[in-house]
Amino acid sequence: MNLTREAQKCLSRRRLGLAILTLLLASLVISAAAQGAAFQLDPSQTSVKFTLGDVLHTVQGTFQLKHGSVELDPDSGKISGEIVVDAKSGESGSAMRDRKMHNEILESERYPEISFRPDRIEGAVAPRGESSIRVHGMFNIHGVDREITVPAQLEMSAGRWTATVHFTVPYAKWGMKNPSTLFLHVNDSVEIDLLAAGNVVRPPIANSAQ
Repeated sequence: MNLTREAQKCLSRRRLGLAILTLLLASLVISAAAQGAAFQLDPSQTSVKFTLGDVLHTVQGTFQLKHGSVELDPDSGKISGEIVVDAKSGESGSAMRDRKMHNEILESERYPEISFRPDRIEGAVAPRGESSIRVHGMFNIHGVDREITVPAQLEMSAGRWTATVHFTVPYAKWGMKNPSTLFLHVNDSVEIDLLAAGNVVRPPIANSAQ
């Protein structure tokens, strides 16, 4: 009878030890996830498109991403980092129109970069699958910072992420020249569509325990 009780006590101790170990491992995983992640943009898989309407037809073009990386703290909703686009890379398929865009509107020789520095998000980011969020930050174009909030659709998978963002840039209101002429009128705002993709870099669990 005593041997049976001792065996039961040993078994209980082992079960308690396993339960404690499981809780510790789970807390480490949760702690690592809570520390957030870095979202690195891959220029080869990221596209920046613009659309400008006029009375005759719609002008579409592209810009090239230079670099980008942002870090997210899911607990506070704070986000930091920068996405930088090469303003001088803008093209619409017409050499004459592009010269006018770069020389008279963007002045891309003087302001060679367009950037976005996010600082916070609204909404929760799911560890896997799709999330709808809003991203607030400072958008710099033509050498001036503008405060904006843009909607974003984010999709997460194992080590990878993609995001689609659409927003409007009221370039004329922001002090840039409207290229309209007496016979050709264009919109005073341009639509921007960003499709971004890249890797997710999470902190190692070992670092989270320190």
